[in-house]
Amino acid sequence: MEGLVYQSQPQLRTPVLIAAFEGWNDAADAATSAIDYLTQAWKAQSFASIDPEEFFDFQVVRPRVRLADSGIREVLWPKTEFVSAEVSGAPRDVILLHGIEPSMRWPTFCKLVLDVARTCDVEMVITLGALLAGRPHTRPTRVTGTASTPEIASRYGLATPRYEGPIGITGVLMDAARRAGIPSVGLWAWVPHYVQGSPSPKASLGLVQRLGSLLDFQLDLSDLERRTRTYEERINEAVQGDPDIAATVRELERQADQEDLEDIPSGDELAAEVERFLREQPRGDR
Repeated sequence: MEGLVYQSQPQLRTPVLIAAFEGWNDAADAATSAIDYLTQAWKAQSFASIDPEEFFDFQVVRPRVRLADSGIREVLWPKTEFVSAEVSGAPRDVILLHGIEPSMRWPTFCKLVLDVARTCDVEMVITLGALLAGRPHTRPTRVTGTASTPEIASRYGLATPRYEGPIGITGVLMDAARRAGIPSVGLWAWVPHYVQGSPSPKASLGLVQRLGSLLDFQLDLSDLERRTRTYEERINEAVQGDPDIAATVRELERQADQEDLEDIPSGDELAAEVERFLREQPRGDR
C-alpha cells in the first residue's frame, strides 16, 4: 500500500498490536515511553514504517536536525515505526507502534496501520494513552480501560464507551479496527495535572503493568520501578518547597482515598473531563 514501507516480514505467533502516539494522547510522555520501554525490554526489531510526507504539517510537527558521528548534519523526519518481538514464555508475540499524532488524513493513516495488522494476522489492537487528571503522585497510578464494543468490554472487564465529543488518533484507530473486524482496547493512565511538564515513568509503569495483566505477560519492571522511585523523590522535594502545591496534593489525596473504586470513570469519560479542563484554562497556561 502506498505510503507504507516494509523492510521485512516478521513471522509472529498470534500477535497483538500495541500503539502509542506523541501529542494530545500522551500526557507526560507516559504512553510512548511505555512503548519505548517494551521495545528495549523485548529487543524488538523494526520492520515497517509510514512515510510522513502525506500525514504531517511540517510547520506544526517540524523535522529535527542532528550531527552524525561523521560530522555531517542529517534531517530526522517525524517517524511512525513498527517493531516486532517474540515474547519468551508468552502465548503470543507483539508488534509495537510508536508514532506521532498525524496532522491530517487520519482515515488513510489508520488504513495503513491496519494494513500492517492484517498482513501480520494481528488478533487485537491495543492503544495506550495518558491524560492529565486530579490524581496525586503519592497514590498508585490509576489506569482505566475501554473497548471498541460492549462485547469486548465485557470479555476483558473494561468500560463500555459512553463518551461523545472530540477524540485523538487513538480513538479513531480503535474505531477503524472495529470496522475492520479487529477487536480493540484502549488503556489510559492518569497523570497528576501539577506535574504535566515532566515525563512520568510512574504513569508508564502503570500502563505496562495493566498491559501485562491484560495479556498475561510476565515483565521485568525493575528498571522502570527504579526510575519511578527517583521520579517520586524529585516530585516530593518540589511539592515540599511549594505550600500551594502541597495543599493541592493533600486535597487530592483526601479525594483519592474516598473514591469508590467500583465507580471509576472510563478513559472516554476522563477524556471529556480533561477536554473541559483545558477549555477553561487561559490560553497561555495550556
